Amino acid sequence: MKRVVITGMGIYSCLGNGLEAVRQSLYDGKSGIIFDPARKEMGFRSALTSYLEVPDLKKELSRAQRVYMPEQAKYAYVATAEALKNAGIDMDYLEKNEVGLMYGNDSSAEPVFRSITTMLEKRDTTLVGSGGIFQSMNSTVTMNLACIFKLRGINLTVSGACASGSHAIGLGAMLIRNGLQDMVVCGGAQEVNPYAVGSFDGISAFSTRESDPTKASRPFDRDRDGLVPGGGAATVIIESYESAVRRGAPIIAEVLGYGFSSNGDHISVPNVDGPSRSLQMAIKEAGIDIREIGYVNAHATSTPVGDRNEAKAIYNVFGDYKVEVTSTKSQTGHEMWMAGASEVIYSTLMMKNGFIAPNINFENPDEDSAKLNIPAKRIEKKFDTFLSNSFGFGGTNSTLIIRNL
Repeated sequence: MKRVVITGMGIYSCLGNGLEAVRQSLYDGKSGIIFDPARKEMGFRSALTSYLEVPDLKKELSRAQRVYMPEQAKYAYVATAEALKNAGIDMDYLEKNEVGLMYGNDSSAEPVFRSITTMLEKRDTTLVGSGGIFQSMNSTVTMNLACIFKLRGINLTVSGACASGSHAIGLGAMLIRNGLQDMVVCGGAQEVNPYAVGSFDGISAFSTRESDPTKASRPFDRDRDGLVPGGGAATVIIESYESAVRRGAPIIAEVLGYGFSSNGDHISVPNVDGPSRSLQMAIKEAGIDIREIGYVNAHATSTPVGDRNEAKAIYNVFGDYKVEVTSTKSQTGHEMWMAGASEVIYSTLMMKNGFIAPNINFENPDEDSAKLNIPAKRIEKKFDTFLSNSFGFGGTNSTLIIRNL
């Protein structure tokens, strides 16, 4: 079984465009959450969201390329370009080697809405435009990235709800470990437009703490009242250790373990058993003692039941070992299909720079979070291994363990 290493990272987030801007925001405990008046006008219960500008790619891509790209594919392009550059990979390498692509995405709502609106209003399907079908498919991110970057290995979208980005990295690592690919571009992308999350708002999933947006996302806090939607894109380049050494690539970290499970239970309410088994599987595959794990990036989205059950699962696995646990969603909101990949990058940036970002807005623990070590302030700490959780609707769970190199 081959070792799997991370050689490049790139991110387009509400915390910043690029690794350095994001690192600084994490260090400062900055929130990327705003109040969006347009959502209130649309009838949303909650107008809270993370804030991102859609990148203008006119100087980088042709119109023929851009016409097939919805919002989240543009985020993914920016993140992937940064990751490839940092990994020392140019177009010549991509054209001469079979590089794979495994990216998480589970919706493309705005293009679907616009296409259907055009058909209903104009009664002429030809007016939808040539890009409509390619923008509206769940696989839109991978089809665009594969064509733009000339990727010739596996080309697959992972549609695993809010665990999509994490599963993409874990599955990519499995391919490399088994010698089926030398390198895979992995990540996750999430559209930020209101059409993508209106149904979430309709089931009262969102915080309504609108008077102070930066205080709304409060994972593990006793007074949490729901999540805040976010998005963007995050890309990690993973490859076999042999490939990285052969290229003389910068080796950032190693993917030690990947755990997964299904709750086999309620479609939207998480349980404790499923997440516990995902953690245990990742730790077993990593072949490490839990005390080697110096930080846990929790899935915790700021929902009452979800945070409580994850706290129970973490305590079930770690017991009296009080490793620091935080949820970066306190700063970013829930980045959904992107979250599993972005949180690997957030955690890696912390690990490489010797700190743990604060779990902001954590003011009062509840009965379950009180059993965990959740720092509300930034911690200066050197650690070499972290665990990252990602869970999703339908009971899909993914856990990754990453070690510093």
